[in-house]
Amino acid sequence: MLSKIKQSWKVKDVRRRILYTLMMILIFRIGTTIPVPGVDTSIISKLVSGNSLLALYNMFTGGAFSNFTLFALGIGPYITASIIIQLLTVGFESLKELQKSGEEGRKKMNMYTRYTALVLAIIQAVGITLGVVKGALKSDNIFFITTVIITLIAASMILMWMGDRITEKGLGNGSSIIIFVGIISRIPTDIISVVNSVQSGTIKLWLAIILAIIMLITITLVTFINEAVRKIPVQYAKKVVGRKLYGGQNSHIPMKVNQSGVMPIIFASSLLAFPQTIALFMGENAQNFVSTYLSTSGDIGFWIYRSLEVLLIVFFSYFYTTISFNVDDIAENMKNNGGFIPGIRPGRPTIDYLSRILSRITLAGALFLAVIAMIPAFTVHFMSVNMSLAGTSILIVVGVALELKRQLESHLVMRSYQGFLK
Repeated sequence: MLSKIKQSWKVKDVRRRILYTLMMILIFRIGTTIPVPGVDTSIISKLVSGNSLLALYNMFTGGAFSNFTLFALGIGPYITASIIIQLLTVGFESLKELQKSGEEGRKKMNMYTRYTALVLAIIQAVGITLGVVKGALKSDNIFFITTVIITLIAASMILMWMGDRITEKGLGNGSSIIIFVGIISRIPTDIISVVNSVQSGTIKLWLAIILAIIMLITITLVTFINEAVRKIPVQYAKKVVGRKLYGGQNSHIPMKVNQSGVMPIIFASSLLAFPQTIALFMGENAQNFVSTYLSTSGDIGFWIYRSLEVLLIVFFSYFYTTISFNVDDIAENMKNNGGFIPGIRPGRPTIDYLSRILSRITLAGALFLAVIAMIPAFTVHFMSVNMSLAGTSILIVVGVALELKRQLESHLVMRSYQGFLK
């Protein structure tokens, strides 16, 4: 990885993308340190430490929520908006056609996503200010409360814009990068917390060592599943054009076991955090219900939450794979170029064959992701250790890191070809 970064740094365009991404990350981290004025953060920190859902939300914001800084809402509204729009795309033919209509369609879809994100940001900002942190506000003046709400909404929209800029002008998916930075920024705090717990005798040393080993094993397994590929052999028929013979070569279709990458984990976590926002508008009884049955702190809530997380990971794995790997288009392209899978006829039989293989691979990858997410989650729960780098966060961190590595490699390959052609 370090060698790739060194090579990338020598390429002007890639170096510019790296610097742009680092600049946006720096702005994000600065924003997570600027507190919203007039709020007692000590009260919010106590709320976060006693509520696992708020702790998860705080993890994705890089600690911005517990300190109630400008980016306290995080990128959550935009992630949730993306889920809603993509789910609607499956159900509404007009949106599906819009998605397929090229650059103009993509721009309109992005516009719909941003508008939805704005609505969700307003709902979350109002709910958090008037619900979760109301007791931490140092004034109940309507002008002050309105200012806090507008500040949170505006900062969330800025963060959404930063994510788009990173995707367009930087490296990786902007939203994933922001969440990635938020998670890893909590690692030093978690390490200090574990060390202090060992020194005070709250956690036995051997338990801390086991926890570290489990984390390393999880990271290794996640790396393996993200890199695993099933290669479907493809042969191209020979054809004569003029006096030249074309085709006849062998190739393959790479089908990744984890075709959807890290997005199912981010979507599942964001969707599970959404009921808390709704509960903020429904009084104390609703909040207690969500905390009891959709919280990882209690025994009942823990099992319900983790079961839903597994189901959502599997669902979004299939959902995202369907979007990113269209077997109909692949089969059509193969047919048009004289390609075929040995033993399989072109056309509908090829589509059925690819769909069957893809379904099996996706199920295996989704279940593997779910198991990997559960191992650290169960370990942390039963050891009573609060760590950001556990379960879903490990999958996100490793997944985003591998995606960054692949994008760096693709930029290097592209620049190498351009240099050769020149």
